[in-house]
Amino acid sequence: MLNLFDSHAHYNDPVFEEELDGLLKKIYESGVTRVMNVSYDTESSEKTVALCGKYEFIYGAVGVHPHDSKDILPSDYDRLKELCKNEKIRAIGETGLDYHYDNSPRETQKREFDNHLSLAKELGLPVIVHERDAVRDTLDIIKAHNVSGIYHCFSGSVETAREALKKGYYISFSGVVTFKNAKHVKEAAAYVPDDRILIETDCPYLSPVPKRGERNSSLNLIYTLEEIAKLREITVEKAAEITFENAERIFGTE
Repeated sequence: MLNLFDSHAHYNDPVFEEELDGLLKKIYESGVTRVMNVSYDTESSEKTVALCGKYEFIYGAVGVHPHDSKDILPSDYDRLKELCKNEKIRAIGETGLDYHYDNSPRETQKREFDNHLSLAKELGLPVIVHERDAVRDTLDIIKAHNVSGIYHCFSGSVETAREALKKGYYISFSGVVTFKNAKHVKEAAAYVPDDRILIETDCPYLSPVPKRGERNSSLNLIYTLEEIAKLREITVEKAAEITFENAERIFGTE
């Protein structure tokens, strides 16, 4: 059986509440033996810590999504810092910029992204970066900080990947890489070096083909892995090995 690491999931999302125990049991038995559960606000960060305590194979990231950056209070960073005392919290995030929806003012998003990166540096943790329609500003802010991280749900070009890699970032691919029209994402997935590539579900979102349109879970991670293997012209077993080892390295879950 393959040993897989889902580097970005949201089992703190209310959509999973009623069936979480049974679903996570199936996920572990399917070969997904590590999950990075990622937060999007302070409440979901609290839930992430609770999940880490209940399920041995789940690790966590705490932070506030750019959509909600307008609501961040200075005290929220104190709370996030406190949550990071839990030994299973291994990253800050997700954070970043989202200019597609602009749910928070762009200047506010940039300020809070900068604050998250500063927190990550203070605590010696990697950051999990969300970027949508904000390539240049995201890269500029990343470059201003000496912090390791993951460019999650990568949907950009080889050129964007190259710039993120120069800053030491890992590049994580979701089910988007299986979409027929995702030409640039497929090119990037073939380009990223073996020691920097990750796979994720971003569940409950972005189900891969052939599950597109359904609610996503880590049970579907195999489809993204298979596409990555195909694009890189390696075996599925090799793709599983390198993505698992990379996730363990960046999150320190060895």
